[in-house]
Amino acid sequence: MASPVTETPAAPSDKALDHFKARLGFEADCWDTHEAMATGNHDFILLDVRPPDCYEAAHVPGAINLPHRKIIQRKMAEFPANTLFVVYCEGPHCNGANKAAIRLAELGLPVKEMIGGMTGWADEGFDFANGPEPGHVRQK
Repeated sequence: MASPVTETPAAPSDKALDHFKARLGFEADCWDTHEAMATGNHDFILLDVRPPDCYEAAHVPGAINLPHRKIIQRKMAEFPANTLFVVYCEGPHCNGANKAAIRLAELGLPVKEMIGGMTGWADEGFDFANGPEPGHVRQK
């Protein structure tokens, strides 16, 4: 009898390879984002897409606050053409980053989601600007 894991067979290796390679085109993790920001080697704009009060309470250092509902053509025209935007929100339980990514993609702009958001950042033990100690995310 198959376990719940193996009752659906794994995809063939070539399909798995395509799938996992493609995911990297849509996602950046907290560790890579932190490394890029810490070394000054960030060739992207990090957008905190949460409401301003959440941003003011704590945010990833170097992030710009732009709530997903305010991502419009006029606002995005302020950034250089072909800018890569990396978006995040509270964490895996929040779909704000997904909504922001949709809006950016609809505008024809390059976008990735920082998976984990504030929760992932805290889990890695990274510091917040204006915020709690590492490992603690402000509750709404």
